[in-house]
Amino acid sequence: MANLIMRFPGGLPKALTLSYDDGVEQDEKLIEIAEEYGLKGTFNINSGCFPPEDVTYAPGTIHRRMPLNRLKAAYAKSSWEIAAHAYTHPSLVGLPANAATEEVLRDRKELEKIFGTVVRGFAYPYGAYDEQTVGILKSCGIAYARTVNATHDFHLPKDWLRLEATCHHNDPELMKLAKRFVETKDWWDPMLFYLWGHSYEFEARDNWEVIEKFARTVSGKDDIWYATNIEIHDYCEAFSRLRFNTAMTVCINPAASDLWFACGEKEVHVPAGQTVTF
Repeated sequence: MANLIMRFPGGLPKALTLSYDDGVEQDEKLIEIAEEYGLKGTFNINSGCFPPEDVTYAPGTIHRRMPLNRLKAAYAKSSWEIAAHAYTHPSLVGLPANAATEEVLRDRKELEKIFGTVVRGFAYPYGAYDEQTVGILKSCGIAYARTVNATHDFHLPKDWLRLEATCHHNDPELMKLAKRFVETKDWWDPMLFYLWGHSYEFEARDNWEVIEKFARTVSGKDDIWYATNIEIHDYCEAFSRLRFNTAMTVCINPAASDLWFACGEKEVHVPAGQTVTF
């Protein structure tokens, strides 16, 4: 029997996404770079940490959160996803369950009201999580949660509530990984490059060229799907609901989105809600 390999939208073998935290002023420049190169990702926001609209920061302050109106105007210029990051950015580990639940749910509710969207993504503050935290996220309707762990590979996550990234943008292996990702062909599995960080770190290190070089290297490729975190999650979840006959010649797609896969030498497209013979 032939091997079955998931493809991303359009039959693409690779996907790439970014994840940036805290809603800081430097996100404005990050958005400009991302839009120039066609990259997409997710902003993880603490809705209880917006400063006053007339905020001024002392000279030399690097971590400068944006007030709400500036943040909304900045993010309106991008097609990125909005995700939660806990209402006031505490470590959820060690908090009583009710307090941790309040941090997650309140952040989600506020962000949904502000942006008129459904918030289903999350990034763990300080990368801290435990079994209680994961259970709380499930009960709060969170679909995925990013850790700060690096895999240095391109495999899809096995546990979306313990989502590990390929690497942080300050990782010394960043460009080696980017080059390998772009140049690799015919990998056994679908490939995902997941990059995370804080945009204020580029100002702190005076190294905006890091993300610009990365963007130039990975952008404009006809075999990469540039997507938000939730788009990739939802595509993978929809793919998991495909149904096949025993002979692997008929496929039913109950999802509301088109799906693609390779089966041996065949590249198969299954339109939303349809059944195909291949």
